[in-house]
Parts: sequence; C-alpha cells; structure tokens
Amino acid sequence: MTTPKSKKRLTVTDFAKMKSNGEKISMLTAYDFAMAKMLDAAGVDMLLVGDSLAMVVQGHENTIPVTLDEMIYHGEMVARAAKRAFVVVDIPFPVNHHGIHEAVKAAGRIMKKTGCHAVKLEGGADQADVIRAMVNAGIPVIAHVGLRPQAVHAMGGYKVQRDRDELMADASAAQEAGAFCVLIECVPAEIATELSGKLRVPTIGIGAGAGCDGQVLVTNDMLGMTTGYVPSFVKAYANVAEQIASAVGQWCEEVKENTFPDEDHSF
Repeated sequence: MTTPKSKKRLTVTDFAKMKSNGEKISMLTAYDFAMAKMLDAAGVDMLLVGDSLAMVVQGHENTIPVTLDEMIYHGEMVARAAKRAFVVVDIPFPVNHHGIHEAVKAAGRIMKKTGCHAVKLEGGADQADVIRAMVNAGIPVIAHVGLRPQAVHAMGGYKVQRDRDELMADASAAQEAGAFCVLIECVPAEIATELSGKLRVPTIGIGAGAGCDGQVLVTNDMLGMTTGYVPSFVKAYANVAEQIASAVGQWCEEVKENTFPDEDHSF
C-alpha cells in the first residue's frame, strides 16, 4: 500500500512540481465524509467531488440532473474529511454556461461553502473566458476536455474523442486561460500523451492511457461497488459489492436464527 510522504496539504504548486519531476498524480472521486477520510489516509493526492454522484449516488442515467446545492452538500463532507488531499468540486450542468458573472458567483459559492481548493468545469476553448474570470477571482480551475459527460446528448453518447486538433485547441486554450490542470477523458492514448507533453500544466487522464501526468477513476468502479455498466478502461482492485452482500447475508441469517446479538454484543 502506498502511503503519503508528507501529511502537508497539497497545493497547485505541488502538482506543477510533480509534473516537472515526472511524479504521477493520483485522483479518485469522493462523495461523503467516511470514504473521503479513508482515501485521504491511503495517500490519494486529489479528491474529486464529481458530478458523477448523479449516477453513482443518486441513480440517474447521466450527470445532468445534479444541482449546485447538491454538489455543495457533498463537497462540504469531503472537504471536512481531507487533511492532505487537494479537494476539487465539479461545477454542475449548466452553471458555467450562465454567463461569466453567474459562473464566477457559483464557483465562489462552492469554494466558500465547501472549503474545497479548486473547481472543475467541462470545456476548453469555449470556456476560456469563464476559466480566465474564475482564475482572476482567485479560484483554481481544472478544465475537462475530451468526452464531456454533461454534453453527452450533444456528443451522441459516451464515445472516444479522436479529433486531435480540437483536443489540442481545447487543452491549450484552457491552459492559456489559467487552468492549473487539464483532465482528459476518453481520448486515444497516443493523443493524450502528445497533449501531456505539450502542455506546461499537469494532465489527469481517465480512459486516456498511461501518458498523462496522473490518473482518475470513480472510486466505486475501482472498488467493485458498481450497480450497472462499467467502462472498459476501469480496473477493479477489489470486489467490495460481493463482500458487502456476504456480510449482510450473514447478519440477516443470524438475526433470523436469533444468534445475533449474543452475550458478547449485549449489555
């Protein structure tokens, strides 16, 4: 098991140094206090309060239904738990399309209410003005390019994004607007590696090969706690769903047989 070298809170400058030193960055999703506390203690560098909670926690088909208030609610729990990890909260659909003033206002509200350290928004060149305004307001931003789940209907579904020129333009525009990091989703490994090599800021990949400066997965997916479709780029490191089913089944059986609680578990 990897343990953190230091308990000091990670910052945007630490991630820049990690890219420069060739040290990979780890990011996992978190939606509640208990899981965030465990992931933080295990040494995860970044915790993402992703709008994926719409699917993972709420049971929706996509990320679109989750609201700003719900993102703040979950973000508060995660930020409260994290001692070392850098906490990032997603800006939900369609907040960053409400105009620069409203987008900055929403991002500021997220930062103030949750205590997180950055926000993430989907988009590159089309969101450059919004990114720039947030950064100018003192809000660190991670840009999200490639497959953008909030635009799943416009993109024709969850498809690998192969337009190299568009991807390069989006990532470069986000960097020049002040984003301190770029998340790249569902992009051929060759293109993602090229992007990572050309950008000055770190890249975090998901379904984008090993050439990115870091990797992110949905925690429930990598722990085997899924209830539906699992993307092909996910590697499950445990089968927690099976362990939960076994434990709960045993408990139910002992309750039915009146063997729990026994003397050791009674006052």
